[in-house]
Amino acid sequence: METDAGDTTAPATLSPRPPCARISCHKSSNICSRSYFMVVMVFFHIYIINVIALLLYVHYNDGHGGAGPSRDSHRLPAQPEFLRDISLPRIEGIRVGHVQKVSLVTDKVHEMRTLSLKPLLFEIPDFLSEEECRVVMQLAQLKGLMESQLMVQEGQEELVEELNLSPEDIFNLLDINQDGQLQLHEILTHSRVRDGIWLTPENLREIYAGLKADKDGNGLLSLEEFRLLSSDAFQRFLLQQGVKRSQLVRNSRHTWLYQGKGAHRVLQDIKKRVTRLTRLPPALVDLSEPLQVVLYEQGGHYHAHHDSGPVYPETACTHTRLAANTSTPFETSCRYITVLFYLNSVEGGGETAFPVADNRTYDEVSLIQNDVDLLDTRKNCDKSNLRVKPTKGTAVFWYNYLSDGKGWVGEQDEYSLHGGCMVTHGMKWVANKWINIDPDYQRQARYQQLVSQQPEDDDDDDEGLKMSTDPYNSDTHQDL
Repeated sequence: METDAGDTTAPATLSPRPPCARISCHKSSNICSRSYFMVVMVFFHIYIINVIALLLYVHYNDGHGGAGPSRDSHRLPAQPEFLRDISLPRIEGIRVGHVQKVSLVTDKVHEMRTLSLKPLLFEIPDFLSEEECRVVMQLAQLKGLMESQLMVQEGQEELVEELNLSPEDIFNLLDINQDGQLQLHEILTHSRVRDGIWLTPENLREIYAGLKADKDGNGLLSLEEFRLLSSDAFQRFLLQQGVKRSQLVRNSRHTWLYQGKGAHRVLQDIKKRVTRLTRLPPALVDLSEPLQVVLYEQGGHYHAHHDSGPVYPETACTHTRLAANTSTPFETSCRYITVLFYLNSVEGGGETAFPVADNRTYDEVSLIQNDVDLLDTRKNCDKSNLRVKPTKGTAVFWYNYLSDGKGWVGEQDEYSLHGGCMVTHGMKWVANKWINIDPDYQRQARYQQLVSQQPEDDDDDDEGLKMSTDPYNSDTHQDL
């Protein structure tokens, strides 16, 4: 029985044919075309969606936000983003007492000893020669030394007003245990920060009596009593009584010596040696602070302090404040590394003390207990966990910040608390080389670009950021 090609009633015994197996489908061709079209369109839409998704992914993950114009193109151009592909080398301390060989100058090997792990602190004898020490001291004298600290700092009341802090706000911030009363050690912190004067608990009791602040004489201040100290009366009282040099946080004189091109050969050699020692990129060392030379005469001291402060979103590093493009009132010194050189051997006293070195914990409140102030380097240096004796030519260096775990600057190392013990005989000459690095990588990169005056189009060729993790050979540091 013949069947017409258009007949859809084929016998059940015949093998079924795939749809549209024949060219001349006639009626069924409409169904075939529609199915084919739908399949093609589905795959086409999936392809388009994938392409769009890919473009969006590339756009939003591009550090420059794409090359095309945006609807905000009339605004100021955004600050360039720098690819963070640099890791800061960090020397391992291994253990206290561990000694490493360090190649810093031609035909000589120095020994570097680990003094503590918290902070990471090292000592290098004979870092400077006797002649270099003499030259640095003479250059400082030729430049002229200035007082390291004014007798009484001014303008602090204006800062408090600018920050909009009421006496109640300050009281609550200082009341660490929130018992509604201020103890001596709590108010001491406030007075030192505000006025730069180092007061003992005994001094503070005298001021309480002079201002008639502690009415009940129990050594504790209520909020009402504290109001008398939070005004200008506190500073006026100090001026009337007179402030001795021994009452200052820092009793010394200092100057700064430039180490760049055209500087004395000895100063340039010291900078190069510091670069080799720390294994940091030369650009970072070059753009850091000049060499500070400090003279502590008999009775001179520097109470325990941190060279750098913690960095918060509201805080700008002093050395990169121009690149930060911010008007924040809070600034701090971001000194990643401190290198301290002893330019002479001190007859008596003058040690560098680290009160809490290698402590199991750090608790600021516990620094002042039972009228024993560990921050007081005039009285309690012998109670510090570690003291480094000043010896001519010796250098010590430590990290003021921890690592962020990604090869850059992390949080402040609170254990780097240190001070200069009182010089009891003779005088003490030291020099400080601070290496400034902003914990905010982008801000540090913008600062270096700004200093180098490179056009923004050359971000990828920024010489200030072409930093080798080890600018010298890998044998600079060896274990002994």
